[in-house]
Amino acid sequence: MGQTNQTKWAFIVNPVAGNGISLLAEQELKKQLEKRNINAEIVHTQEHGHASILAKDLADKGFTPIVAIGGDGTLNEMAKVLIDYPQVTMGIIPAGTGNDFAQILGMTTHFDEKDWDVFFETNAHALDVGRCNGNYFFNGMGLGFDAQVASENYDASGKLKESHRGNYIWHILKNLLFFKAQKMMLKTNGESKEKVYFMQTIAIGRRFAGDFFLTPKAIANDGLLDICMVDKLNLFPRLSILLKVPKGAHLSHPKVHYYQTEKLHIELDRKTAYHLDGELFFDSQFDIDILPKKINFIYKPEGNHFFTGE
Repeated sequence: MGQTNQTKWAFIVNPVAGNGISLLAEQELKKQLEKRNINAEIVHTQEHGHASILAKDLADKGFTPIVAIGGDGTLNEMAKVLIDYPQVTMGIIPAGTGNDFAQILGMTTHFDEKDWDVFFETNAHALDVGRCNGNYFFNGMGLGFDAQVASENYDASGKLKESHRGNYIWHILKNLLFFKAQKMMLKTNGESKEKVYFMQTIAIGRRFAGDFFLTPKAIANDGLLDICMVDKLNLFPRLSILLKVPKGAHLSHPKVHYYQTEKLHIELDRKTAYHLDGELFFDSQFDIDILPKKINFIYKPEGNHFFTGE
C-alpha cells in the first residue's frame, strides 16, 4: 500500500492494556510520527466497548489506516465495526497480554526501529473473519476448557479483570484439575457427531494465550476455519496434551481431532461460556462460518507464513 496523499493515520490507545505497556508504546509512537513528519489523530478508550465507538467515528471522518494500540480485545472491538468500512485498513501495535493476533501479521511483541520502519511502509493484506451467532472473531473462538479459562478473567458484573500472564497460567492449571467436559452435538461437512469434548478451538490464527499453538496449520486467508477438538480426558492426558501444545505437537495424540471447514453448527443441552478473541459470551447453540478476505490489515511481508500472498 505505502504512503499516499489520502493517508490519514489514526491510533486508538487502550490505556490499561498490558498493565501500562500501551502507554509506553504511545510515547514511542509519538517519537516515530515526529521523526517521519506524520500528523495523526490519537485517542484513548475510556471503558469497555469504547474502541468500537471511536473506530466508527474515525472511519466516518475518512481516517485510514486506523490502528489499535492494545491487545486482542481492543483490536476485536475496533475490527467488528471497521469490517463495514472496506476502504479502511487496520493495524495493530501489540501492547496487550497475549498479543495473539499480531503474530498472524508477522509483528513482534515489542517494536524496535526496524519494526517501525516496516509498519509505516503500510503493506496491507485482506484476511478472513470468523463469525459466530452474528458476532465476529479475528483470531479464534473457544468452547469448553479454554472458554472456562477465559471466563475466569471476568468479574461477576461481566467486566474484564485487569490481569497479567501469571493469572492466566493459574486459571489454566486450576481448570486442568477441575474442569468438567460437556456433551456437544456437531454438524459440519455433511456429518453429525455427538460426543463429550474437553475443548473445541475454532480458529483463523494459530496461537492463543501467547504460547499455545492450538491450530498450528491455520492460514489466515484460505477461506477455511481450522478446528481442533479434544475428547474428554482424565488428568494425566490433559497435562500431556497441554505440554505438547506450545510446539503444536498435540495433533498426533489420539484424543485430538483436527480438520477444516467453512461452516460449523454446535448444540449443547444448556448455556455455556464461549469466547471470541477472549471476549466472553454465553449460549447453547452456535452457528459458525467464515467470511473470506473480509478486512485489510497492515502486515510484515518478510518471513510471514501465516497467510498466503495471493
